[in-house]
Amino acid sequence: MTDTMTPEQRHRCMSHIKGSGTKPELKVRRWLWSHGYRYRLNVKSVPGKPDIVLRTYRTAIFVNGCFWHGHGVAEPPIQDSGFKVQSSKCCKIPTTNREFWVNKIRRNQERDRENYRVLQENGWQVIVVWECQLTPKRLEHTMREVELLLNEKMLSLYRHKPIPYATEEEACQLPMAAEGR
Repeated sequence: MTDTMTPEQRHRCMSHIKGSGTKPELKVRRWLWSHGYRYRLNVKSVPGKPDIVLRTYRTAIFVNGCFWHGHGVAEPPIQDSGFKVQSSKCCKIPTTNREFWVNKIRRNQERDRENYRVLQENGWQVIVVWECQLTPKRLEHTMREVELLLNEKMLSLYRHKPIPYATEEEACQLPMAAEGR
């Protein structure tokens, strides 16, 4: 199917697509807020500038659009021409100017992987929520999974290691408070 817009119209249309405050992001934010989770948005001091940051949980949530981040699109090897990339169920790569789009999606995926790696090395939990997981049928299930991950992270942060009692041999070696020396 050919493009019905002129290149100038298409450019203007694509340049007005927002990067934050998108509908999928708002769904996640509303759900988290209504369930008592407090967060910050697009924190610049956190690597990768995640969409949602829960500092208490040391968790960064990225709400990714399936098209822009290539959800389900397998990356061919670098030495391959890259234009044989197959579209996935929720990410259809345009046939017009395919080389540009494949390279753009590949760069986005590489940048995402690098951001996730840096965050994980710094002790952050990374949660990626895909746009296709936020359909009305799947929203509750997806957000319950996010909640489970947050609760597991909270438990791991505040889990105390039990202190074992001293054995009889160790107790005999310790001085008693009432003993005089």
